Amino acid sequence: MNKAKYLLGAQHVLAMFGATVLVPFLTGLNPAIALLTAGLGTLLFHLCTKKIVPVFLGSSFAFIGAISLVLKEDGLSVVKGGVISAGLVYVLMSLIISRFGVERVKSFFPAIVTGPIIMVIGLRLSPIAINMAGYSNGKFDLKSLIIALIVIITMIIISVMEKSFFRLVPILISVTVGYIVAMFLGLVDFSAVVNAKWIGFSAEATKDLLTLPKFTLSGILAIAPIALVVFIEHIGDITTNGAVVGKDFFKEPGVHRTMLGDGIATMVAGLLGGPANTTYGENTGVLAVTKVYDPAILRIAAVYAIALSFIGKFGAILQTIPVPVMGGVSVILFGMIASVGVRTLVDAKLDFAHSRNLIIAAVIFVFGIGINNIIIWKTVSISGLAIAALFGVVLNKILPENI
Repeated sequence: MNKAKYLLGAQHVLAMFGATVLVPFLTGLNPAIALLTAGLGTLLFHLCTKKIVPVFLGSSFAFIGAISLVLKEDGLSVVKGGVISAGLVYVLMSLIISRFGVERVKSFFPAIVTGPIIMVIGLRLSPIAINMAGYSNGKFDLKSLIIALIVIITMIIISVMEKSFFRLVPILISVTVGYIVAMFLGLVDFSAVVNAKWIGFSAEATKDLLTLPKFTLSGILAIAPIALVVFIEHIGDITTNGAVVGKDFFKEPGVHRTMLGDGIATMVAGLLGGPANTTYGENTGVLAVTKVYDPAILRIAAVYAIALSFIGKFGAILQTIPVPVMGGVSVILFGMIASVGVRTLVDAKLDFAHSRNLIIAAVIFVFGIGINNIIIWKTVSISGLAIAALFGVVLNKILPENI
């Protein structure tokens, strides 16, 4: 069984790999550091949860838009401060849950608030996906479009395969196929791989690791509030994981501990220059397929992720993946984020014949999509997503239930 554990750990790495490295590609962060922080974050999570919750932590998609914008406008140090602040929000939520109970906290974030917000996250990202797929100035670049379409078609084919292991790693396979096509089209530059060290981080990654975090009000307001939305995702993931395993993790070790683990992991990720972490449904899917629920296997996967981050050639190969390849993946993934928001509303069986639900959703959609950022004082700004979330929470509390 011990040897099988190592193989199962490798399988969990395959399941989390594509999504975990995709986030840094889309945001401009370093993928090797993302692997490192995912592995470290998973180990920290297991320490916080008494080593009994079989969860893997990887890069969160919810933060892509905010991190991309802050990195472009303010630099990595401000992103680090923002991600650390998001982790602190998780920690504070864990304390609040411990004090007041999860149900009272969840009352501020019902499906009519979280569903539209999740949809807004996906829709706000959609222009980024189209641009990465080669769209610019009203037209597509032909080579980029071909690569993106091949990646999209590959993902669709793999995703509809029944009872196939490949369904667990559609991103990894699609990126590989797109990469090979891009090579034939002459869009892959291997110079970075040739110059990279076998062991150790690149000079850029080392610089990113050593960059000190900077806490600015604009960076905190842009990134940290998203943690309030991901809080509901976390509750759902822990519920699903417990259902698969057959245990009630809300009672033992308690969702306040799982939230604390997520928070500490995200704070460490922010300190090192990685994206915010979140619990991964992909790895819960592997648990469901294999029916092996030993948390130690997830810790083995975490060690593998850390080891991969230190292989310089491997990190350099990741950096050579052409933008159109990731653009094709993003078209599907960003659309799926929006679709998850729709599913949240459907699962809650909300009646949109009621004016209350229409008003809350309408305000969230318009403010969340229509506003990029609002400058509230000098260089301090707040994202449209944060504004939409605030309006949604407030309206949910003040509007009567019977309208």
